[in-house]
Amino acid sequence: MISAVDVTRGDSPLVLGLPHTGTYVPAEVAAKLNARGRGLDDTDWHIDRLYEGLLPDVTSVRAVFHRYVIDANRDPSGVSLYPGQNTTTLVPLTDFDGHPIWDQEPDAAEIDSRCREFHAPYHRALEAELARVKAIHGFAILYDCHSIRSTIPFLFEGVLPDFNTGTNMGRTCDPELEEIVVSACTKAKNYGSVLNGRFKGGWTTRHYGRPDEGLHAIQMELAQSTYLTREAAPWIYDQTKANRLREHLHTILTRLADWAPQTGGNT
Repeated sequence: MISAVDVTRGDSPLVLGLPHTGTYVPAEVAAKLNARGRGLDDTDWHIDRLYEGLLPDVTSVRAVFHRYVIDANRDPSGVSLYPGQNTTTLVPLTDFDGHPIWDQEPDAAEIDSRCREFHAPYHRALEAELARVKAIHGFAILYDCHSIRSTIPFLFEGVLPDFNTGTNMGRTCDPELEEIVVSACTKAKNYGSVLNGRFKGGWTTRHYGRPDEGLHAIQMELAQSTYLTREAAPWIYDQTKANRLREHLHTILTRLADWAPQTGGNT
């Protein structure tokens, strides 16, 4: 059985979460997907490659399984992140365009099984790494790495900005950390950015972001147009675009890793 999670450990206060880069789908699950579902179009394509090597001594926690198996960035209870808006569920029944992805939809028992087998191990690993670096520094920063196509009418109107920072309206991190990210994005020439726009931070950001306990969380949703040749299959990584984007991501991560609470302890 393949491991549900891949962990790389470092000793900086920064932990990168990668819940949607995995493409593993067990054979018994793949057999129930339709042709559209088997395309795995809603993957955060190449995000692990985009962030790889940007910062020494950083911890990363990556879900190996695909979000169609179960979405590691959704509340395991099934509560919606964005009530009243189109979104995908704990086990998505449609893709981001609203099209069905299953020939045979999973029932409640199967969803519970996937929670135990995939969702829970990912979050046990993420929680353990945050606790480990917090024990070293007195605080920990979760930077949750995401990407999505810039135009998806089913989910949002118009064209998505390049950098979409989510802190659940400032609740999930120290204001200084939010400002570090927003400032770097705003100053990135020829890129657009927004704070707490369509993406305010998923369940991971909201669940772990407890700044009063020294746990800070920020979600970064990147428009895939910033580093892919085209936002369509075969989802080709554009090295020139990516290198330009990586300069700004390096700035963000470096400044986050260098931050310390003014009190010298938990904030």
